[in-house]
Amino acid sequence: MSHVDLMELVRDKIKGLKAYQVENLDEGTKLHANENPYPPSPELLKKTFQRLDELELNRYPDPDCRNLKQAIANTTGALPEQIIIGNGSDELIQYLMQVLCDEGDAIAFPDPTFAMYGITAQCLGLNPVSFPLNDNWDFEAQSALQVLAEHKARIVFISYPNNPTGNCFSAQEIQQVIEQFEGIVVLDEAYHDFAGKSFFNQMEKHNNLVILRSLSKIGLAGLRIGYGIFPVMLAEQVNKVRLPYNSNSVSQWVATELLNDFGYVQNQIHSIVAERNRLMGELSKLPAINVYPSNSNFILFQASEGGEKLFNVLKQNGTLLRNLNSHPRLKNCLRVTIGTRQENNQFLDQLRKVSS
Repeated sequence: MSHVDLMELVRDKIKGLKAYQVENLDEGTKLHANENPYPPSPELLKKTFQRLDELELNRYPDPDCRNLKQAIANTTGALPEQIIIGNGSDELIQYLMQVLCDEGDAIAFPDPTFAMYGITAQCLGLNPVSFPLNDNWDFEAQSALQVLAEHKARIVFISYPNNPTGNCFSAQEIQQVIEQFEGIVVLDEAYHDFAGKSFFNQMEKHNNLVILRSLSKIGLAGLRIGYGIFPVMLAEQVNKVRLPYNSNSVSQWVATELLNDFGYVQNQIHSIVAERNRLMGELSKLPAINVYPSNSNFILFQASEGGEKLFNVLKQNGTLLRNLNSHPRLKNCLRVTIGTRQENNQFLDQLRKVSS
């Protein structure tokens, strides 16, 4: 019988990592994962069930996602050959690093931001470096560019709006980075639908710009659909490392239908934005809560006393938020996803009881 020391085979850099973990509840109100609280339209669900009878699940999906790419092209104005579909945009983040970086190369991002930039870089043997956000959760281009130059970074990832702070960074500062950085600038616009802001129109002028987006935040989180818009030359290189058949038949079909008839989802987005603004107003009335402005479908806030305790009390009462207390800049900070009006009212009622 074999008995191999498995940990001896694991790379040292992997041993030192912590897995990306998100708490979950079997029951209760889940306001922790930045999902759309509303289900897809009844019409889309009906058509999906009908389509399942016709799909040849014994056959591989379209490896080029042609119908979905065309739907995205019609929606965004990008060319189909610029678009790559990912199993979530996380997959595209990894592909970019694989294509553009050798082991030991640096990639950069602001701090705090989406944790997977750093985790993925470490998994690939790269050097993740960060530049700090100021007290308004923004950054200055000149100091960021100094960090990029010092470490000879190959890629800078900018979440726009930023997760977990919720805000859009200064467009002027981002523009300066795009124009002066001699590497690839990735604008991760996963929450673009809630902000209404984008740098897509800059792609014609700047060939170092990549836009990432996701359908997870607007209703299809369970199908894991992300996409990237690349300069055509770079898309050709990324396709060399893209895993074959990385997007399944069901995801491709449902996403295409959703994008081709977007009105129902657009109404949901309007409702979420309206609830976000209402929730920010209500949170700002609580003396023990410091709420930060948001352009996204979530809100970051800080409890003046005991964010960890507040998180646990809410969880015990069936409302799950994202606890960010482990980050040194986010002590006592929690992130709440915008839910339905009923879910938001329930959260506010519980919060007022705990904070009073």
